[in-house]
Amino acid sequence: MSAVGSGTPGTGPGTDPGAAAVPPPGCGEIFLAFGKVGLTSFGGGLSGWMMREFVQRRHWLGEGEFLDGLSLCQALPGVNVVNLSLWIGYRLRGGPGALAGALGMILPALVLALATTALAGPLLARQGVHWAMAGVAAAALGLSLQMGLRAARRVVARGVAPAAILAATFLAIFWLRLPLLWVVLAMAPLGIAQAAWALRPARPG
Repeated sequence: MSAVGSGTPGTGPGTDPGAAAVPPPGCGEIFLAFGKVGLTSFGGGLSGWMMREFVQRRHWLGEGEFLDGLSLCQALPGVNVVNLSLWIGYRLRGGPGALAGALGMILPALVLALATTALAGPLLARQGVHWAMAGVAAAALGLSLQMGLRAARRVVARGVAPAAILAATFLAIFWLRLPLLWVVLAMAPLGIAQAAWALRPARPG
């Protein structure tokens, strides 16, 4: 993956097809953008909202670049959305951008969560609040499903082998209920090997 903008490797919006040529944002803008995402998203919908905010609305990254980063961040230990905020921030502004992205994702939401817990503890114990949270969770799952379908469509478009790896991973986790760690350790090398094979130089003649 390459980047443009400031001319420094690892900074600026990606050159993925469909990504608009926009100036790279400053660290303050990155912090505020991630703070907005962290304060207006819920649970599993975070990564889907990040895609809508940074790819579709701000055009800081291309869709393919975002999904590649998401795949990498999901394969790494830790919280996926924090990993992703680090990765996006680094792609846009290097190390300072990574720090701005991670702090923007964590700090505003942390302050709000602490304040809400302190002020609304008795309210959260009411049954009606649980029903409301179930509705919010449904919306968050819809965002995640939308992003998952986009990613799956790109994988299937790359050929039979990537689609087979996708299907095998899904069945191993969803149907066979195998441990996630072992599935990743088994399927990730297959995916990397398949991608390396697909990118190998064509033999002349």
